[in-house]
Amino acid sequence: MAAGRGEPNHMTKGNVLDDLGFSREQAMALKFKADLYQAILKHARKYSPKELQVILAEPQPRVSELLNGKIANKSVDKLLCYAGRLGIEAKARFPQTNKQVVLRELAAADI
Repeated sequence: MAAGRGEPNHMTKGNVLDDLGFSREQAMALKFKADLYQAILKHARKYSPKELQVILAEPQPRVSELLNGKIANKSVDKLLCYAGRLGIEAKARFPQTNKQVVLRELAAADI
């Protein structure tokens, strides 16, 4: 029997990027980029698109892409540049939360 309307047909294991088949490394990079974008968007929404053209030193089409979430072609470096131009201090944390990953790699390499 098919799932009814509004009923999920798949439950995530906690990280949707893992469920979509991304490697742990790819998922981490995408999550970092998404978090950075969200911080930029939060502050960028305080300004008009015309003001953002000046602040970001970008033409209107690039500003429009940014405001509409089209960041696939934007590098993390470019997003960090935007953050700096908006006066955002970018801070990152890098705790080792899953040491079992490292231990599995070492075990697989027989070290």
